[in-house]
Amino acid sequence: MAIQDKSIQCSDCGSTFIFTAGEQEFFKTKGLTSEPKRCSPCRQANRQTRGGGGSGGSQFRQMYPATCAACGKSTEVPFEPRGDKPVYCRDCFRK
Repeated sequence: MAIQDKSIQCSDCGSTFIFTAGEQEFFKTKGLTSEPKRCSPCRQANRQTRGGGGSGGSQFRQMYPATCAACGKSTEVPFEPRGDKPVYCRDCFRK
């Protein structure tokens, strides 16, 4: 039996949205077993309030100072260096 589009009512705003057959296939390939509960605008609003931003968000990311283990240059990294592993600047990391 072929998968067909489904109409779902958004749990936040109450509007009806379509869960397309293509979206259902995508969910299946990712191992997601539950259907979406929110329409696209409500999902996007929920992500922003949780700080998930995703694409297009200009979310602030905490950066930490570090010294590159290869070239000795001062740099910043998006994690707090613990000292037990080497940290590299962007250029050395790409090499």
